[in-house]
Amino acid sequence: MTPQDRAMSEHRLDHQNTTASRRNFLKTTGAVTAGALAGGLLPETAAASPAAPFNAPFNPATAGAMPTRNLGRTGLRAGIFSLGGQAAIEQPNNEAVAVPIIERALDLGVNYMDTAAMYGGRERWSQRYFGQVMKHRRSHVYLASKTHDRTRDGSLALLEESLKLLNTDHLDAWQLHHIDSKEEVEQIFGKGGAIEALIQAREQKMVRYLGVTGHSDPDVLMECLRRFDFDQILMALNAADSHHRSFTEHLLPMAVDKQMGIIGMKIPARGRILSSWQPEKSHDSGWNQPAPKPGVLAMKEALYFTLSLPVSTVIIGCDSITQLEQNVQLARDFTPLSEAQMAGLTGRTEPIAKQALFFRNWA
Repeated sequence: MTPQDRAMSEHRLDHQNTTASRRNFLKTTGAVTAGALAGGLLPETAAASPAAPFNAPFNPATAGAMPTRNLGRTGLRAGIFSLGGQAAIEQPNNEAVAVPIIERALDLGVNYMDTAAMYGGRERWSQRYFGQVMKHRRSHVYLASKTHDRTRDGSLALLEESLKLLNTDHLDAWQLHHIDSKEEVEQIFGKGGAIEALIQAREQKMVRYLGVTGHSDPDVLMECLRRFDFDQILMALNAADSHHRSFTEHLLPMAVDKQMGIIGMKIPARGRILSSWQPEKSHDSGWNQPAPKPGVLAMKEALYFTLSLPVSTVIIGCDSITQLEQNVQLARDFTPLSEAQMAGLTGRTEPIAKQALFFRNWA
């Protein structure tokens, strides 16, 4: 057994012990597991799937652009930086800014992109902008979208419109969007619930893989994983995570044990975790908590913290091509943080935990 194999084996044993401390979890899943994922110790090929006939997307620029990791069992080697469909990409009448960001991301080797039916409001601007690029570059990217409807029929209607706006006949991943409560879980998995739409869409080859997403409560997402064998999970993970309803304590180990594709989000907390954050007195800058003061981290610190966890990739929305290029360069230069470095960043975020975790359930 090689040292890397031994490290991964020990890592899995640690996850089976649900009483392990958060400190020990970070120790085993930080630098060690990030390295294991980057080295490809998880399966290289997708498990047998009803979606197998689809050709896997391939961006020829990815391998030379940044480190890659397995996206769970899907067979994709995802670049560790991926493009989120918010920020400039969900703003109305912003095609002149949004479309070039998407094009440039593909040029830079990004091969995973994420959008949703609710991004950009009723007009669904995010999907419209992605659709402009997918007309001629669909084969270069693993394209993920979401349904925020909790019913079968409502979700299928959203999917039909999503495929039309995105100019594609299939999604690589279709995900349940922002699961927030146990009541939503019961509706999704009940008769006529959204899970029926996901299964039907996969059977009909409209989507390849199925996922679930959330920001608010790890227990809610863990219940989803107990009820269905999802291929991937999109979860909010940043350097303030351990201060309230931690996702890294139990949810992340559970996803690793299931060999899911794990996508991190809310890394800069829409800027609120960064020292460059400029509060605006005129508006509430968080879903549940205001952000009245600057954050405490540089973007490099925020990004490297999450990438040092056992994630497959992270999605970040960008406001400009310059911002996109800076993030890709950071990903290219990434090296895992040590346990001490990660603990230091966690400690620094404690005074701003509420604004850095504005998306968590604080009730």
